[in-house]
Amino acid sequence: MATPHPLRRLAGFARPHRGTAVLATVYSVLNKIFDVLPELLIGVAVDVVVNQEDSFLAGFGIPDPLQQLYVLVALTVAVWVLESLFEYLYAVKWRGLAQELQHALRQAAYGHLQKLPPAVIERERSGRLMAVMNEDVNQVERFLNTGANDLIQVVVSSLLVGAVFFVLTADLAALAMLPIPLILIGAFWFQKRLAPRYAAAREAAATVSARLNNNLAGMATIQAYTAERFEAEHLRQASDEFRARNADAIRFSAAITPVIRMAILAGFVATLLYGGMLTLRGELGVGSYSALVYLTQRLLWPLTRLADMVDLYQRAMASVNRVMDLLDTPVPPRGEAPLPEGARGALHFSGVGHDYDGRPALHGIDLDVPAGATVALVGGTGGGKSTLLKLLMRFIDPARGRIEFDGADLAGLDPEALRRRIGYVAQEPFLTDGSVADNIAYGEHQPDRARIEAAARAAEAHEFIAALPDGYDSPVGERGGNLSGGQRQRIALARALYRDPRVLVLDEATSAVDNETEAAIQRSLATAARGRTTLVVAHRLSTVRHADRIHVLEAGRIVESGTHDELIARDGPYAALWRLQTGDVAGTTPG
Repeated sequence: MATPHPLRRLAGFARPHRGTAVLATVYSVLNKIFDVLPELLIGVAVDVVVNQEDSFLAGFGIPDPLQQLYVLVALTVAVWVLESLFEYLYAVKWRGLAQELQHALRQAAYGHLQKLPPAVIERERSGRLMAVMNEDVNQVERFLNTGANDLIQVVVSSLLVGAVFFVLTADLAALAMLPIPLILIGAFWFQKRLAPRYAAAREAAATVSARLNNNLAGMATIQAYTAERFEAEHLRQASDEFRARNADAIRFSAAITPVIRMAILAGFVATLLYGGMLTLRGELGVGSYSALVYLTQRLLWPLTRLADMVDLYQRAMASVNRVMDLLDTPVPPRGEAPLPEGARGALHFSGVGHDYDGRPALHGIDLDVPAGATVALVGGTGGGKSTLLKLLMRFIDPARGRIEFDGADLAGLDPEALRRRIGYVAQEPFLTDGSVADNIAYGEHQPDRARIEAAARAAEAHEFIAALPDGYDSPVGERGGNLSGGQRQRIALARALYRDPRVLVLDEATSAVDNETEAAIQRSLATAARGRTTLVVAHRLSTVRHADRIHVLEAGRIVESGTHDELIARDGPYAALWRLQTGDVAGTTPG
């Protein structure tokens, strides 16, 4: 099925704003009508001065030339006032529509992005997504600010002036308007060749944005490895590609105006010469000839702006397609059923399998997590531990098998209702650019200060928070940059506990902290896990040795399960990992 034209896609999105668009179009048309009339009034003025009692206005019962001039002045004032009024009105409507659509497009794009699974977003370059929601949306706004009105007025001006020409002299009209089809054909020819060039330029711009975004996030690593010149060269190459794609488009767009000016010259010279000959022979009045000379310029000269219009239009249409493609990205089906009443947090994985790009990541996982139990998933990298957590959080759905929450199939549950009952702590916690309190009560419009402090105390974060300059109101900085890694992790844990979840999910929550911070987090977890189902993914086996059940995963399969002591006694993969990490040949450590 062919993709609809971008203008049609934009019109479909803007349907709620159709009334504003229609009104803006009416104002643009009325403004152009009153904009063309002054040229006709110039012809009438010449006619009054030359023919006096025999002028055009005399035919309306105004024989006195002086009275004719008074009427002409009154008409001129009225025309100019109305032209100015409608110019104001169309500017307000078009610019208002541009702002409304810009806001609506950005909100819709971001809202749709939030409905997509993290895996889909991860496959996209963050710089490209940023370019879509910023530069592409802004490009559409720029087109609606000026380009839409310009296109409407060029069409209306051509129709109005053409009609006047044909009323006065059809022969001269044909000559004056002869260049118009050539101009339009040329403009569409250029347009067709500009479209792919601007699409390529937008993709190149997204590459530059992605490179900058990546480098800013990793500047410490770049400097640590003295890779500044290396990355500067990468950025130069991306920027050069963007410059080359833009230059390719500019070479085409810059050629439009000179070609159009030559076509306009032909039409103007035809009017000047042939119209003058008709006037000299007495076949055309002096006033009519004056009006036609002015109108020829009025008819043809706006076409010189076709270059800018086509340029703006093509940039906007390329951007519209990119925004609409994002909005058309399919959202996976989601359940709508609420969680069972009195949720306890019992989890059951039955024959769960999942693939990444055709490569199996999980093979028929059967796993029970009783309500209130602490269960750990351990094993080497690539074993499938994090995939199981993503499946539980409904970030992805299993290709095979079934996952149950208190006996209810996750596939039929409302993901938002599910996630509200789960406290999730990631290996690299995300902190928003707000205060400590904002981050602990993240997502809540009316946070409870007492609950915030209670959650912080439970996460052993209260002491360091109280020592901050503004306590709980201290800003954490962008991505939590004002805090240490351990402090960020404890705030993330406090955030999970603030929700009072039935299930606590910890994905390598202590892998990037020091021993003291790990010990503090372990103490807080021991308290937080009471009465809650806790699912822990860990590389450090010391953090899960007190779990009720430990499952060892290798290559997407559970290879052994048991308590710490049982697994050590079994002397299998878990015991080997324990010896590797602790050097404890006997497999025991002080309790």
